[in-house]
Amino acid sequence: SNAIEEKNKLENFNTLANDLLNKKFKFEKEIYELYIKLSDIRKKKAIIFANEVKNELSDLGMKGANFLVAFKDLPSIENSKFISNNGIDEIEFLFSANVGETLKPLSSVISGGEMSRFMLAIKTQSSKTNAIPTFIFDEIDSGISGNTAKIVAYKFAKIAKNTQILAISHLPQISAMADTNFLISKEEIDGRTVTKVETLSENDKILEVSRLIGGDSNSENSILLAKELVEKTTIYKNNI
Repeated sequence: SNAIEEKNKLENFNTLANDLLNKKFKFEKEIYELYIKLSDIRKKKAIIFANEVKNELSDLGMKGANFLVAFKDLPSIENSKFISNNGIDEIEFLFSANVGETLKPLSSVISGGEMSRFMLAIKTQSSKTNAIPTFIFDEIDSGISGNTAKIVAYKFAKIAKNTQILAISHLPQISAMADTNFLISKEEIDGRTVTKVETLSENDKILEVSRLIGGDSNSENSILLAKELVEKTTIYKNNI
């Protein structure tokens, strides 16, 4: 029976090949139509997402920043590669830091400090839907202080409800918000510079926050301010 079946396939090869090609074209047409629908949904959501990110950036002290998700034209069905269940969209993030500046590709115009805050804005909006277990932020202190630093700390706390955050910071507001603090220092040993990482106890944390506030770590007033700051962050974390 296998031999007969194989013989029939060989004798009717052209017909079978045409049938398979027609099925292939039919499936590709259906997939391409789904790609278009997916792209339309993405474009609508991208407008909402970009506006939400701009609002986040404004909170983070970048009130003049502008952000846009730019979509390239979809390829024709003939030029499409049907290898992804994520569609065939190609996008680019366009960014300007200040009012009146032309939107340009993010990678070519954003500074290190701006990138950290931009990524915080992105992650604040996407933290509940992505599967990344840990976010790392460096240079997020650049150009911020006061109320903006407080807002960054609060956003960290919200994200950290679902996703671990590792942040290098010199700001008391952010350091006070942390669940676990590490003091990173350098010293010279036998002619070599060695980096030390020390886990801080709660009392050591208060002393370090006191130092970051700008006072003497042994100053009673500075320590009271540090304790108050740590207590406020604890209350905030317990209520989110």
